[in-house]
Amino acid sequence: MNTAVKDVMTSRVIWMEQDTPYAAIAAAFEQYRVSAFPVLDQAGQVIGVVSEADLLAKEALADGQAGIPGAVTGLLHRKQQEKADALTAGEMMTHPAVTVRPDDTVEHAARMMYTLQVKRLPVVDAGGHLIGIVSRSDVLAVFDRPDSEILAEITDDVILHEFLIDPAMFVVTIRDGVVTIRGNLESANLGHQLVAKIRSVRGVVAVRDELTYPPAERSVAGLYF
Repeated sequence: MNTAVKDVMTSRVIWMEQDTPYAAIAAAFEQYRVSAFPVLDQAGQVIGVVSEADLLAKEALADGQAGIPGAVTGLLHRKQQEKADALTAGEMMTHPAVTVRPDDTVEHAARMMYTLQVKRLPVVDAGGHLIGIVSRSDVLAVFDRPDSEILAEITDDVILHEFLIDPAMFVVTIRDGVVTIRGNLESANLGHQLVAKIRSVRGVVAVRDELTYPPAERSVAGLYF
């Protein structure tokens, strides 16, 4: 999918300065109902992220490790205890911040969120300055598109107008964003280009390539995510 982060991100972002005190951070979480805030330095560059988990460490370990079972205590890391002792956003934040650029694909952002197990990512420009934030819900919204609308774009915009092929040559079906395409093509290369283009249509989850190619050309049909 070629949808860019800039197309789905939120541009109005609440952020914290390095010296924002703990009480103000806790109040902001309560007020804005978000899971994390970017932390900026004096130049406006993103240097870290402070999350609810960071605040939880302070609450959980406020009295050191007293009252925590020994088995659990053994799993606590020094950085967690440092967060518990922190008084400001700069001391408490996770750094360096993991960010994305506005022209990165939504697919790339989704992969980072999944791999790092985070709910949102700051979006920065070439200079590292904050310009937005993208969340899991922003990413998932890209796939919230009616199948009929996706099918119309595939047949009219992609097959007919971009590839200049009669859509009647194919049987294209779609269910829950998964596209299946059948038909005969004169070359495997053309088929691969068509499947790749369909895969980039907004809302397409995967493409099942069930095209028939000339016997002389070998092609591996399959499911493309």
